[in-house]
Amino acid sequence: MAAVAGEPEVIRDKAAMRAWARRRRAEGKAVALVPTMGFLHDGHLSLGSVAAAAASASGPVAVVVSIYVNPSQFAPTEDLATYPSDLAGDLRKLAATGAVAAVFCPPYLYVRAGAGGSGHETWIRVERLEKGLCGSSRPVFFRGVATVVAKLFNIVEPDIAVFGKKDYQQWRVICRMVRDLDFAIDIIGSEIVREADGLAMSSRNALSIHRSLVNAKTAALNGNNHSQQIKDQIVQTLAEAGGQVDYVEIVEQESSVALERMDRPAAICVAAWFGKVRLIDNIEIQTHHPDGGASI
Repeated sequence: MAAVAGEPEVIRDKAAMRAWARRRRAEGKAVALVPTMGFLHDGHLSLGSVAAAAASASGPVAVVVSIYVNPSQFAPTEDLATYPSDLAGDLRKLAATGAVAAVFCPPYLYVRAGAGGSGHETWIRVERLEKGLCGSSRPVFFRGVATVVAKLFNIVEPDIAVFGKKDYQQWRVICRMVRDLDFAIDIIGSEIVREADGLAMSSRNALSIHRSLVNAKTAALNGNNHSQQIKDQIVQTLAEAGGQVDYVEIVEQESSVALERMDRPAAICVAAWFGKVRLIDNIEIQTHHPDGGASI
């Protein structure tokens, strides 16, 4: 049934989703996809990825938000059942943006392998970029992400897809997959949306991490481009705040190769445990000038 003005159409069937997207394209609209796992916050909504999707094309655009909790990115030791869900709330929030034309909520995109051998056995690996950072402690995560995102691309057939930069490694993995597999999709990285105090709008970010990143960036802009010194500073700050560091890495932005010196566009990526919650954040430093200064 067609959605009323301002209310997104909810689509659950894969063939129906593909047909809907092809109709929008026949109308002369670009299709922009925002993949999510639901439980949406403002980082996804009017200030974040949805707004980026709505503004992503010079002409008319039809924004699709997918909501799917992806079992294939959870390791056996991770509890999929505890992942928060509020579909009714998500639909209300998306309708309130006035920018979303459809919400794709497939009942499944992945089936775990079972005794009958009918489970999912085809995977996409971005072999180097999936290693390190979050991939070190979550070895199946990016395999699951890349495979299900590729399935979403095949179903929705978007012209544009938007991924939040808070999950920096994931964004880079998707960019590389799209390049390597020749998907005709423009990938947009939406900036991290923060509260006035700098806290990222996500349940998995903490102000102490962001402050450590801002301090590290300030040090780099003031001429300290020694990665190990910057990393040690962040580790100390988080330890003093009660965090247990999973990783602190300084990497080249596009390749995610570790940098000993920040002499090219870099990203500082952090993951730390605060109690039972694992928190992630990152910050980019774009360039270094010959005089030793850096641009934001």
